[in-house]
Amino acid sequence: MTGHIDGCGEVLFFGQDGADWRLDIKASDTFLRHVVRKGCVAVDGMSLTVADVIPGGFRIWIIPHTLEVTNLSNRKAGDRVNLESDLLAKYAEKLLGKA
Repeated sequence: MTGHIDGCGEVLFFGQDGADWRLDIKASDTFLRHVVRKGCVAVDGMSLTVADVIPGGFRIWIIPHTLEVTNLSNRKAGDRVNLESDLLAKYAEKLLGKA
């Protein structure tokens, strides 16, 4: 992660599911072309692992420790968040001539 914002997203869902928390974020198709399952994205500057790509967005599972040491617990549906995609995905796209 570089700290450069690639776009904005919207929290679709944030809530507890068992011991963990689920965070679903809506993002543009332009942003989502760089998002893959098990890849990384930054949400408001926090590097997180993508659990799944869902229609129109992506899902992240948050463990209790991450929830305790970040400001993610303040998030709710409808909140806007800053997003950064994986730099390696951007390089791969450029090298393949699809940028």
